[in-house]
Amino acid sequence: MILFNKTKNKKISEVDIADSYFKRLKGLMFKKNIERGLVFKVPESQHPLRSSIQMFFMRTSLDILFINEENKIHEMVTLRAWNIYVPKKPAKYIVELKENTITTKNIEINDEIIIKCG
Repeated sequence: MILFNKTKNKKISEVDIADSYFKRLKGLMFKKNIERGLVFKVPESQHPLRSSIQMFFMRTSLDILFINEENKIHEMVTLRAWNIYVPKKPAKYIVELKENTITTKNIEINDEIIIKCG
């Protein structure tokens, strides 16, 4: 799957989908080199804690995108290992990407993001 910035008409990264409880729990823990991003679909809830991220057992920093119901980025952050982050608003999707992807791909708040097959 490919994470695509529709606003800028640009590929962001190849991604995997965390579509099970175990995949969401594990995330990218223990990985040293992040080649593919990971997309989490957040279970239905209006509570921001459901969109929180923990970086326990991470071996590298990550760029995190929080995407709303309109598929637009409403918040983004770079997190270091062993940190926790709670976004200001709940997200429909959370995307974990290799550190510096936000900068190198010129990703901005309100960019529309889609996931394409192949």
